[in-house]
Amino acid sequence: MSVPDADAPHSTLPYPPLHTNKKFVILSDWDGTITTYDSNDYLTDNLGYGKEKRREGNLEILSGRVTFQDAFREMLESVPNPFEECKQILKDNIQLDSGFKDFYKWAKANDIPVIIVSSGMAPIIRAVLSNLIGEEDSKDIDIISNDVKVQPDGKWNIQFRHPSSGFGHDKSQAILPYRNLPDPPTLFFFGDGVSDMSAARHADVLFVKKPPGKESDLATYCANEGIPHILFEHFAQALPVVQSVVSGEKTKEEVLKKGQAY
Repeated sequence: MSVPDADAPHSTLPYPPLHTNKKFVILSDWDGTITTYDSNDYLTDNLGYGKEKRREGNLEILSGRVTFQDAFREMLESVPNPFEECKQILKDNIQLDSGFKDFYKWAKANDIPVIIVSSGMAPIIRAVLSNLIGEEDSKDIDIISNDVKVQPDGKWNIQFRHPSSGFGHDKSQAILPYRNLPDPPTLFFFGDGVSDMSAARHADVLFVKKPPGKESDLATYCANEGIPHILFEHFAQALPVVQSVVSGEKTKEEVLKKGQAY
């Protein structure tokens, strides 16, 4: 997939082909959005330097004092466990948003592609996704993410898709090529955290996940930047909103004006 902007960061990893001739495309963050707990946060909180320091890093990112790439790398480097052990721990502990299976089933039945756009690492995402929704369905979902370099002794380092970008993975580059299509689709994006800041301005309809009693750094960012978005707690709430736009019952502007899916 080519990127339309000459100033776009160079990608060290390939992109899947664009879904052309589609009227709608759904792109979603993985960690903490499709799942109930961010897998990288889980590793850091339980095996690495802990939740308190991780949250300090997120707040530093929101303030602009550090880049996401630098904070994220430091966070993952605090995890000493071998990669395969980390992968198994996450397969055993990460759970799916309660409404995602039905959401994905509806999208697939209506020929609407669902693409995961993540700052996590592809082997972990694919392993956990297959474990949660089954091997067959997981094969139909494109994953645009970072990768990982694993040494023979099991030690590992994240391989950033866009090392020249402060985001490490500039998620806007998964969205913007659709804008250059002759007949661009309506683009839905789902996210929850600081890794989604690069994508927030570029979707037609932005959904921001904010479960009860939990923080949403993306909601804070969008509020500060004046970016229209729809708050949701789980995909069962988001589904009827997406359906209303797809059916033509409501416009993008109408659903964004409401500001929440509950």
